[in-house]
Amino acid sequence: MTHKKRLAAPNTWPIERKTETFTVHAGAGPHGESGVPLVIILRDILGYVDTAKEAKYAVRSGYIGVNGSVVTDHRQPVGLFDIITFDERGEYYRVFPEAGGRLSLTPIDPASAETKLSKVTDKQQVAGGRTQLSLHDGRTVLVDDAGDYNTHDSVIIDLESGDIVHHLPYGEGSMVTAVAGSHAGEIGVIEVIEVHPGSSANTLRVETDDGFFETIEEYVVVIDENFTDGDADE
Repeated sequence: MTHKKRLAAPNTWPIERKTETFTVHAGAGPHGESGVPLVIILRDILGYVDTAKEAKYAVRSGYIGVNGSVVTDHRQPVGLFDIITFDERGEYYRVFPEAGGRLSLTPIDPASAETKLSKVTDKQQVAGGRTQLSLHDGRTVLVDDAGDYNTHDSVIIDLESGDIVHHLPYGEGSMVTAVAGSHAGEIGVIEVIEVHPGSSANTLRVETDDGFFETIEEYVVVIDENFTDGDADE
């Protein structure tokens, strides 16, 4: 299937729901159903193309990159914190949540496009005594100092080497952005983490510039000040 009804598209997709009936179905990728096909980025957000056919041609030109790799499929799914590069245009973007949970693009500078933020979703010991971290975007990375990393932490990955270059621990005092729920797109600092026993989700109180909001920890990702206002050169 290459098309799906617009009304059935995930809420994260930044498309008009009622202007047309169908839109492109995302290809296979790590972000699952929430991944936005690259054609939507090119057509609906950036306005670089008018049709899916034009998007195919643009992608086949070989100058569009996602997370450090050249893209060859206009249906390539793009998701939270992915890095999209247009080297010939000198334009670089990070996928970031906006109010309502829709994905948007934040302009960044070329140096920032060399790394990517990922949330740690799981960790497990593997052969050789090392620990494998599973990340929200389907990546895995091996670490020796397992005790330093925990689920819900964030790591910043060098896209060329695949190595961790920075670690953002999760905890009270951490800066976070909500990526789902009614507060998606809001940014603040964790004031309190309420741990609930059993299967109940832990809840957070997050202090913002305008007050506070409450959410569950699965809905937030740890960030730092570089993610708050974009970091593109003016």
